[in-house]
Amino acid sequence: MATPHIESKLEDISDVVLMPGDPLRAQYIAENFLEDVKLVNKVRNMYGYTGTYKGKKVTVFASGMGIPSIGIYSYELYKFYNVKKIIRIGTSGSFHKDVKILDVVLSSGSYCKSYFDKLLDNHDIDYIESSKELNQDICDVAKSCNIPIKVGKTITSDVFDLYVDSKEEFRANFPGDDFLAVEMEAFGLFYVAHKLGREASCLMTVVDSYYDNRSLSSEERETSLNQMILLALEAAIKEN
Repeated sequence: MATPHIESKLEDISDVVLMPGDPLRAQYIAENFLEDVKLVNKVRNMYGYTGTYKGKKVTVFASGMGIPSIGIYSYELYKFYNVKKIIRIGTSGSFHKDVKILDVVLSSGSYCKSYFDKLLDNHDIDYIESSKELNQDICDVAKSCNIPIKVGKTITSDVFDLYVDSKEEFRANFPGDDFLAVEMEAFGLFYVAHKLGREASCLMTVVDSYYDNRSLSSEERETSLNQMILLALEAAIKEN
């Protein structure tokens, strides 16, 4: 079985997928956290790997950057490969004074000013929730593993927020000041999951902040991302 963007066989893909944006991060996760790993997709160098974590089958599949890209890959995985759950694992910025660099954020829902929903099936919404059940699994694992996370609403943006002319004007596009983080993919993932009756969540490690000009070392970034990856893997194999 193949789609325009995925060359995998049906049996190559697990029913639960971890989805980083960066193909090289997918490779890193596969090589450092999974056993019996197989490269199952390399079309457009959007790497997908399937292996086992604690004896259970897990797929790690890159999404690329932005709603259009994650929209394609999540749709094809859900629709044609019978994937039930996707956990996006990525990085984000923070516009909230209580969300610090290196915090891990779990999105309860994403606000976005995009035409993705309008163009896909003529809907017009600005906010969509993630999967409550999958989020609860992640929260349960975080508690049992003593991994601190912050849960709340997030923003999905069509532009990289560090490049905007005015951060104040950027923030004014979004209602209220209770959004914990900003990234570029979650709204598209959540929307496709709702459309197809599947589950989706998004975990983010905060790597820059409106309130903190600090630059992370490569060691700090890797350590924090590893904690998020482990949290996602443990949630992926959690049995209800």
